[in-house]
This record gives sequence, structure tokens and C-alpha cells, in this order.
Amino acid sequence: MPADISALKADLTRRMDGALEALRREFGGLRTGRASPALFDPIKVEAYGQMMPINQVATVAVPESRMLTVQVWDRSMVNSVVAAIRDCGLGLNPQPDGQMVRVPLPMLTEERRNELAKTAAKYAENARIAVRGVRRDGMEQTKALQKKHEISEDDERDWLEQIQKLTDEYIKRLDASLAEKEKDIRQV
Repeated sequence: MPADISALKADLTRRMDGALEALRREFGGLRTGRASPALFDPIKVEAYGQMMPINQVATVAVPESRMLTVQVWDRSMVNSVVAAIRDCGLGLNPQPDGQMVRVPLPMLTEERRNELAKTAAKYAENARIAVRGVRRDGMEQTKALQKKHEISEDDERDWLEQIQKLTDEYIKRLDASLAEKEKDIRQV
């Protein structure tokens, strides 16, 4: 029975979607000029003897465009949350107020915007590498099928072309996401 390209493409598409989604999550953690709860997604807080995502110990909200608030559920965790936000590398200065932590977002300097753009480009390159790795796996699977004579040489060539087209499409989507994020970062 000949092998089926649609099953292989579905697997490759799922894996490439994963790389694109991971890039979007990483971009969510990069600060632009606007406040967003996603800014705190990468932050881990020491809680009950282990590191936990901030959204598992508090609620993050956006009361104003340049302010985030963190409502900590357990009063004993406030200092850990403040320390985690201060040490996350985003240059933020959290201000505790009971179980609420207010985090004003300062204006981004041009230097900080350039750093954020470079970080975004690095994240995008890592996603491109992941997509190319998926492409390589698909091509190796296709060549193995041809070696086992489960598909013809013509099918192999067609499959390899389809895998390359799929890869090119995802690279374009990654580049578009990067361009959009850089535009967000550069806006004043």
C-alpha cells in the first residue's frame, strides 16, 4: 500500500503550527508601548517551595494603558511576586499595596526599543530553525519511504516540493509576525 502525503503534511503542519504558536507566546512577553497581561507570562514566582508561573498565584489586569496590576491571592506571596517582577529583566519597578501590586510601565527609550527588536529577531530566528528542523524530518521520512519502495521517485520529488512549499509558507508567516512585532515596538 503506498504511503499518504496528507498524513505526513498534517503532522508537519501541526509541528510548524507549534513553532509559530511558541513564537507568538515569546512575543507576548516582549514589552511594547502598551500594557498587556501577556508581558508577565514568562515570569516565574517562587511559591510553596517551587517555581510557578505568575498567573498561578495572582491575577494580572490592565487598569490603564501604562499600568499593570497584580492581585496576589495569598498575602504571604506578595514579596515573592514583587521580587520576581523586579528581577525579570523588563526594567519594571513594582509597587506593593496590600495584596495588590501596581506596576507602572515607563516610556521605552530608543535604546530599549532597539534591544527589544533584537530580542524579537532572535526569537523569530529560533522559530525559523524549528520550522526548518520539521522540514528536514519530513524530507528524511519521504526519502526513507522512497528507499523502501513505498513511494515512487516521482512521488518523492512531488512530496519534497510540497514540504518545501509548506516550509516557505510558514517562514513567511514567521517573518510577518516579526514585522508586526517590530512595528509595535517602534511605535511611540
